[in-house]
Amino acid sequence: MKFINSSVDGYKGMKIPYTLYGKTNHSKDLAILLPGSGYTVNSPVFHYSSDIFFNHSIDILEVNYPYKHEFYNDFSSEELYTAVKFDSRKVIDTVLETNFYNNFYFIGKSLGTIALSSLLSKDVFKDAKVIWLTPILNCNEVYEAMIKNKHEGLCFIGDNDHFYTEELFLKLRNNETIQSKLLKGVNHSLDNDDDPIKSIDVLKTIITDIDKFIIKTTSEEN
Repeated sequence: MKFINSSVDGYKGMKIPYTLYGKTNHSKDLAILLPGSGYTVNSPVFHYSSDIFFNHSIDILEVNYPYKHEFYNDFSSEELYTAVKFDSRKVIDTVLETNFYNNFYFIGKSLGTIALSSLLSKDVFKDAKVIWLTPILNCNEVYEAMIKNKHEGLCFIGDNDHFYTEELFLKLRNNETIQSKLLKGVNHSLDNDDDPIKSIDVLKTIITDIDKFIIKTTSEEN
């Protein structure tokens, strides 16, 4: 089993922790988790997605942003976007200096989709598979990446998410390389505001779709 817990010097010198782990020491597949500022890698979708990747012998890299720290209190949205792109790239570049993979998966949520959008143009990720969770659709960089890039993927967003707009979502559905699913009554935290049982059903739907996606894409690679 592989397990590495470390950190890099991120934007403006802030330490950015990361964890790399896997079922074996020789996997050629890596899943990169880019969470939101508050929806961490310990939150339900990331937790259960990691279990699925682990069971498929795919290594997992968790980028553990500390954006709730007071260090970031005075950051504008634009500077936070700059930080998440810088920090994510620094962690990933550091890990790939000493760990070698042929196939890549990304899961980005909210703020993490900002970082994800900036990474997909790198040649090493040209065939990466991508899972977009509650993407920031009103950010042009994110939306353009989702519309124009041809990375096979999934997208999940709720119609009660403050980043959801019907017009942008309908245009997004024109990109057939991404299977886009609109979750009725679901907010930015991927919960149903009025019914916790429905929130559990939403979680099950997302994890089931992710599992099917991983099974399909890993079989294609092999």
